[in-house]
Amino acid sequence: MKIAVYCSAKDCIPEEYLRLGDALGRWLAEHGHTLVYGGATGGLMTRTSDAARAAGGEVIGVVPHRIIAAGRLAANCTTQYIVKSMAERKQTMRDVADCFICLPGSYGTLDEMFDVIASGTVGEHKKPIYILNYKGFYEGIRREAEDMRALQFLPQQESYTPVYVNTLEELYKLLIN
Repeated sequence: MKIAVYCSAKDCIPEEYLRLGDALGRWLAEHGHTLVYGGATGGLMTRTSDAARAAGGEVIGVVPHRIIAAGRLAANCTTQYIVKSMAERKQTMRDVADCFICLPGSYGTLDEMFDVIASGTVGEHKKPIYILNYKGFYEGIRREAEDMRALQFLPQQESYTPVYVNTLEELYKLLIN
């Protein structure tokens, strides 16, 4: 399975978050999955892709020209798609991946997450998205969705719904099934 991982590219985040990338990348490779990610260096992106490669896994990077111009092209990809823009990166990753995982991240991660959710909601795909709510990282977003549902901005029974998990172990069980 080709699994897109959206996550932070910041190096200054706490080590415990970086270790999530190590563990996930290694697990993906050991279970025969291909990592699809943003193809850039930094933070969880580097740690996840390095761990996948070190464990013998395939790594697909999808990187826009602007990231290359900034000198942040990752060297660890087995396959790379060079795209014109962040919008094209999101579309390519959605097309290539069979499912999506969100690790902790910032605006870019949120943008990718909401892009997958919104496109799934309108029926562009039926691929699952798993959000790692490690130590409550995404709890505010989960609660906001509940508030939107209570106010009827979201339907009671959504046609496409993200799956929140609290640990990598919960995530692994879902990916195995």
